Amino acid sequence: MERLIPAAALLLVVIVVFLLMRRGWKQRTASQAGVPVPARPLEGTPVIHGPVDGMYVATTAAGDPYDRIAVHGLGLRTAADVVVTDAGIVIDRAGTGDFLIPWADVTGVRSSQGMIGKFVEPDGLVVIGWTLGGIALESGFRTRAADTRTPLITSIRRQIEED
Repeated sequence: MERLIPAAALLLVVIVVFLLMRRGWKQRTASQAGVPVPARPLEGTPVIHGPVDGMYVATTAAGDPYDRIAVHGLGLRTAADVVVTDAGIVIDRAGTGDFLIPWADVTGVRSSQGMIGKFVEPDGLVVIGWTLGGIALESGFRTRAADTRTPLITSIRRQIEED
């Protein structure tokens, strides 16, 4: 009996914490209801570079690496491939669906040490700047192999300059 009360109290605290986290996520999603659904990739678009295997970290508001975009699955970290195509950058996320960042919406690419949910060695993340419905965003991607990071950034920069 003396262990039952602390165990029950701990269980209650855990349940309350999870309920508060769920409430916060729902409020964030509701406040971001105006963010449009990202474009879907086009079938048969010629590939310029990739696929590059790695981890999709999240999409955040541009300039604020802690302001996660929760709608449309953009805030969920998952395994992913990045493919540079003629139409734009395809982020093919496992389990949550892929999306296309058209070249007209890409505002830049850079490397970074981290963003919400993932902090790594200096320049360990590829961060793609883009706009969606007039909202400035940044999507983070961690390549599985370090030697694929620079060629990916170079390929994206080349396409930005051509576009």
